[in-house]
Amino acid sequence: MKINKYVLISAIILILGIGIVILHNQGPVLNNDNNGMTSNSGVVREVIANNSGEPGTVEVIRNIGNPNGKKIAYVVGVHPLEHQTHETLVKLLPTIKNLNYSYDIYIINVTQNVGHYGDGSSDNNLGRQNGQNLAYKYVYPQIVNGNYSLVIDVHSNVGAYPYKTFVFSPVTEGLGEKYASKVASSCANVTYYQPASTTSGPYLTIPLNQHGIPAFYYEEYSFATQNEKNVRMLQIIHAVDALNL
Repeated sequence: MKINKYVLISAIILILGIGIVILHNQGPVLNNDNNGMTSNSGVVREVIANNSGEPGTVEVIRNIGNPNGKKIAYVVGVHPLEHQTHETLVKLLPTIKNLNYSYDIYIINVTQNVGHYGDGSSDNNLGRQNGQNLAYKYVYPQIVNGNYSLVIDVHSNVGAYPYKTFVFSPVTEGLGEKYASKVASSCANVTYYQPASTTSGPYLTIPLNQHGIPAFYYEEYSFATQNEKNVRMLQIIHAVDALNL
């Protein structure tokens, strides 16, 4: 039987139209290449500092996890050459489902005097100081005024400490130390270790603890494989989410 070409074209248009309506009703979904966020999930990325006179920018990814849970902040980028560990957190955290708490990730992007890409710059590197200044000027006040229950500042090191992967609070005998110790006890190959000093402490974690907001560091080993970084970061994320805040 010969089919009229106009009838055939009309049928194809009708089928395509039904398909478009179905896709529209389902809503757009972004894949994991976009941090696992869906367009209607409530997760937003916001620039909070982008001034020409500053040595970098600051942005925040808000509302990851349980929108009704207590708020926890992660901070990355204070020391720019430790970027691989920072990128690991930003990639993994938004992909995890059924989190107990609501998470914001503060991202410091140092653009001036970063140094050579790679990890382990000296403590007096200008890029490190630029990141610390941006943290104190922009991230610290946002957290102080943001009703957060906990803050984790993510760093990495070149292995000069007795332990390569560890957590600690620069302020002892407080909730920051208590939460960090609990996290360490829940993670394989992550210990609680207290260095003698920290260059970035006065710019974020120390004033936060003094202000009554528990804060601690997570230190990854700079030269661990990416798979090792992924495994430990997932352990840290789940251990933090299991805390009783």
